[in-house]
Amino acid sequence: MPIDDRDDEARHVNRLDAASTGDIVQARDVHGGVHIHRSETAFAVTPSQLPGDVRGFVNRHTELAILTSAAGVQPDDPHAAAVTVITGTAGVGKTSLALHWAHRVRDRFPDGQLYVNLRGYDPGEPAVPDEVLDRFLRDLGVPATAIPVRLDERASLYRSLLAARHMLVVLDNAATAGQIRPLLPGTASSLVLVTSRSRLSGLVARDGAYRLGLDILLEEDAVALLGTLTARYRGQDQRHELVELAQLCARLPLALRIAAERAASRPMMRLDELIADLRDESGLWDALTAEGDADADAVRTVFAWSYRALPEPAARLFRLLGLHPGNEFGLPAAAALAGISVAQARQQLDVLVGAHLLEQPAPGRYEFHDLLRAYAVDQVHHLETLDAQAEVRQRILNWYLHTVDAASTRITVFDRYELTQAIPTDVAPLAFDNHETALRWYQTESRNLVLATRAAAEAGLHSIAWRLAAVLRGIYIHQNAFDDWLATSTIGVDSAEQDGDHAGQAEALESLGRAYFQSRRLDEAETSHRGALAIRQSLGDRFGEAVSLNTLGLIGLRRRRLDDARTFFEQAGAIFRDLGDRRWEALMRSNLAEALCEVQQPQAAADTLIEAVAVFRELGDRASEGNALFHLSWAQRELGDHAAARAYIDQALRIAEDKENQVWQAHWLVELGTVQRAAGQPADALVSYQRAAVIQRQLGDRSREAFAQDGAGQAYEEMGRADDAADFYRTAAATHRDLNDRWNLAQTLHHLGRATGDTGAWQQARDLLGDFDDPRATALRRLLTEALRDR
Repeated sequence: MPIDDRDDEARHVNRLDAASTGDIVQARDVHGGVHIHRSETAFAVTPSQLPGDVRGFVNRHTELAILTSAAGVQPDDPHAAAVTVITGTAGVGKTSLALHWAHRVRDRFPDGQLYVNLRGYDPGEPAVPDEVLDRFLRDLGVPATAIPVRLDERASLYRSLLAARHMLVVLDNAATAGQIRPLLPGTASSLVLVTSRSRLSGLVARDGAYRLGLDILLEEDAVALLGTLTARYRGQDQRHELVELAQLCARLPLALRIAAERAASRPMMRLDELIADLRDESGLWDALTAEGDADADAVRTVFAWSYRALPEPAARLFRLLGLHPGNEFGLPAAAALAGISVAQARQQLDVLVGAHLLEQPAPGRYEFHDLLRAYAVDQVHHLETLDAQAEVRQRILNWYLHTVDAASTRITVFDRYELTQAIPTDVAPLAFDNHETALRWYQTESRNLVLATRAAAEAGLHSIAWRLAAVLRGIYIHQNAFDDWLATSTIGVDSAEQDGDHAGQAEALESLGRAYFQSRRLDEAETSHRGALAIRQSLGDRFGEAVSLNTLGLIGLRRRRLDDARTFFEQAGAIFRDLGDRRWEALMRSNLAEALCEVQQPQAAADTLIEAVAVFRELGDRASEGNALFHLSWAQRELGDHAAARAYIDQALRIAEDKENQVWQAHWLVELGTVQRAAGQPADALVSYQRAAVIQRQLGDRSREAFAQDGAGQAYEEMGRADDAADFYRTAAATHRDLNDRWNLAQTLHHLGRATGDTGAWQQARDLLGDFDDPRATALRRLLTEALRDR
């Protein structure tokens, strides 16, 4: 018995996953040959992320030659990464050597350079591979919406992007091999340069890394470095004095540079007097500490010597910066933290940069060396009262809260949490003129916002912590920054509970639930949203209750529990109607229409969508309008009005084009292809599916790419090319199986059996359909059962 159910299409799956290279359909023209073409991932960004080279770099000629030699040796295994590790004690100049060499050879890596400080020994949290891969993938041009959730999938996409590239990847300040391994390319065409205080023996033994141990400078080189850095500012210092100064600095480049800066800034002071000061500082430090590492003691002595020479305003800013949530920050944040003007902060930061107590990696951005940050933390705990520390901490955290709130008003119009907290009188948050400047600020500060949320919770400032999580939700919804989203939301849930704020608990649970939902962790999403719903119902929060009901309806759709989904949407819509919230009521109409289409009630869906589209147009909500038009096309197509369906999907695609939104465009192109097939235009449909597949490949959305591949298979089948159709069905089925998408796997296996006569595919499809009891699933299961019986 033939089975022809070709209008069954998967509609809405938000799974974002890594794309792998594979065959996709390509049509050279509508009337000519249509064939398989190998597609390459099309991210074209060439990053150039190396921090600036080091001024006054001296010697290390042997080490530079070794690095160059090691970089020219290919691993025995062509599928292994080429890795070099520079190891040595703190302050010995590992980063300086790595960057100096990297700048010398950067032309050998025409596809760019990636750099990250892994913060392995920072007083705060070290960088984790998930976080670094998220950043690297964005830097390589992967849209935020296309970055996979799981670490292994991110690493796979990263390796795919680097496979045919010649890139230099600098992983600075690593603590463990576990931080490094997911960041290694899969081939030797790129080079990885690692710096670490650890010997990383596992990386050497297991991954074939070459290790270069870096020792303190030779006396001659240490003296040369001091001379190079001070020559323009001082007269002829005696060599024996430079030798003694080098010895007091343990011949460590970090300490030598700080000491040289102090000497250069006091050209009229004799060097032996400066040395006496440093010797006195060293004696004081020796008296205050037990026996320890001599190199570390020398470095700390130089820190104290330089710090005590600072003007008091700069010294206080230095130690207060130890309370900043992260080791890197911007000028406005420094001013906010210290409670001073931006002009004052800039002047004092210039003093700290000049003294080599801070680094300035980019205009307006500043960064601590981890040793110096630890020293700043120590000083602020010793020299500032607990009340003063609490005041500073609360001021900077409130500044982040109200500044990200200001950014969210520009980044997202409809999905933001309304912060009702008054701005404290001692806080002056930033303001943003447009979406671009607000988004740029968020992207620059994204890590600090996570750290601020965590710092607020650890300091017992729970009302700030959960509100930060709630405000960030509106931004994360559109960025798919799942790691940050889950981290802040989890903190937010706990902080709201600690704060005793039930409404806050519901907001935090909603944020956590939406993060789980968009990352396809549906069990956890449902638990979170049911928790939020219970709280809102107990509080009599009707609006919040309806929002929670809507999200539970969306979860029902994803799980194909269509009766549950419809009930939730109807309940939510009734509440929004009572509240007079026209936008949310229209959203419920659009979501309900999707459920109605799935249960084969297209006329009811079309009727409710017409009203929703009108409301979205009136309110200027283009995203929701486009999605409603997409559903309206689906409804009209199932009603047999192909002309109306085409008109609606064309309108939706114009919105996607106007907004330059590839996520919408790729998703809606599949519906265009299905409309074209319904109108008897399979060759045109093939082009639409091809465009959708290419974009989804670039976005990394494997699930929706599989929908496009399945559509291409149906177009091929209708063109009488069953073998080509079967190839695409098998590719799509493999993806659905890999993603455990049982409903769409059943659809594709049905199509595969139809194209090939493979009863095994039909048997698998029928078994999978046993999980579903909606009318569409029941009808298809019955058809398959009859077909198998007739065979």
